[in-house]
Amino acid sequence: MPVELVIVDRDGVINRDSPEFVRSAAAWCPLDGSLEAIGLMTRAGYTVAVASNQSGIGRGLFGRAALYRMHRKMRRLAQRHGGRIDRIVYCPHRPEDGCDCRKPRPGLLRRLARHYRVPLGDVPVVGDSQRDLDAATAAGARPVLVRTGNGAATERALAARGEQVETYADLLGFARALTAARGARSH
Repeated sequence: MPVELVIVDRDGVINRDSPEFVRSAAAWCPLDGSLEAIGLMTRAGYTVAVASNQSGIGRGLFGRAALYRMHRKMRRLAQRHGGRIDRIVYCPHRPEDGCDCRKPRPGLLRRLARHYRVPLGDVPVVGDSQRDLDAATAAGARPVLVRTGNGAATERALAARGEQVETYADLLGFARALTAARGARSH
């Protein structure tokens, strides 16, 4: 059976973002409804993966061990809501490093496509910033915006340019729409 993949950005979508970077598991706080959203998608049969820029590592603000503690906390809390984060990929580089994995480049998304052996054409990539949307577009995936984190500002910037993208209030709003559409297709 083919994998039905959903790729989600972390900071500003699953957890509160910070201009000073989320640097520890203690500072990692989920957004209202985000863990329920992961549970809803998991129970509906979707495979949830996270793709996240984590330049705080490259900037020397925190190490990989701190990042892994944040991810263990995120996974544990998602499990309490019936959710499973199957895979997490991240870019540790600074913007000036010019890597292919830092969003808006599509490297992280392509890595997930290779891992799951799925084409990205129908895969939703849920993010709160222009770089998330651009990475999804560059990878040939389905860009989805949520208004949490930087999402409201991103939506305003898109509107000022006369652009639109599939948009939801938050990750839970997206998850409800996704799972309702699946339910409608199965009847």
